[in-house]
Amino acid sequence: MTTATPAPAGRGAFDRPPAADLALLGIAVLFISSSGPIIAAIAAPALAIAFWRCFLGSAFTAPWVLLANRREVAGLSRREWRLVIASGLLLGAHFATWIPSLRFTTVASSTALVATQPVWAALIARRRGTHIPRPAWIGIAIALVGVVVLTGIDLSVDPRHLIGDALALAGAVLAAAYVTVGESARQTVSTPTMTMSAYASAAILLLGLCLVGQQSLWGFSARDWALILALTLGAQLLGHTLINKVLSTTSATVVSLAILLEMPGATIMAAIALGQVPPLGVIPASMLMFAGIVLVIRSGSRTIPTETSPV
Repeated sequence: MTTATPAPAGRGAFDRPPAADLALLGIAVLFISSSGPIIAAIAAPALAIAFWRCFLGSAFTAPWVLLANRREVAGLSRREWRLVIASGLLLGAHFATWIPSLRFTTVASSTALVATQPVWAALIARRRGTHIPRPAWIGIAIALVGVVVLTGIDLSVDPRHLIGDALALAGAVLAAAYVTVGESARQTVSTPTMTMSAYASAAILLLGLCLVGQQSLWGFSARDWALILALTLGAQLLGHTLINKVLSTTSATVVSLAILLEMPGATIMAAIALGQVPPLGVIPASMLMFAGIVLVIRSGSRTIPTETSPV
């Protein structure tokens, strides 16, 4: 049975991750950055895109789990199942809010707002009893000022963008909750089992939302199917799966900070591929958000965990 090794006792929300985790996070962010531009280029309904990326992601990992991790799956405790399923449902809810936001606002604005994820992760950590130093609260305030500036910019461009802004912001909160619960699950559940089960839970939630919303799940063009496949192989399997992997040795708050780098990557890709050049006002807003979020992380412990990541 392949299981994760428990994290070191006393690991803080702001501890610096191992070098190997930083490398994996860099790869994950690179592929996650492609998510927004790809989704914006797909004509299929937003919730259908979310369903297929999760369903296919679970289906692609299922053979490995059934061959190598059957005993682990059969031996999962009720607590482990609750954590895995809860993380999957939160991931599905994240996609159900963030992906539709790309239908209302630009890739740059949507990814900038969803990049506030580390702020919410820090607030969740505080709610769970973690001490948040004063500089971190200052950083949170600065980042939220950046959010206000960004939504003000969208209002001047098109009031309709506020719907996209609200959806993206909700997606950020749900993503923070997802990695927080996922961090707890990954202490005893391996990456393949976590990935298959969480993606399957997300797919079930999204399937229900598609049926309620009467969104078509097929009949798309060959181009759309190719982009959905690329989204699954890249952002889902090489992006979110690596995020799941490092959550056993790196805190949800630090993982959320790394995902912040999705914002410039997605903005550059969208500008090149879709011609979505953001207004200049987005630059100071993004700088405020970046400065605030970095301050949140730098305010914490510099302890370096020595545990190696499990498979």
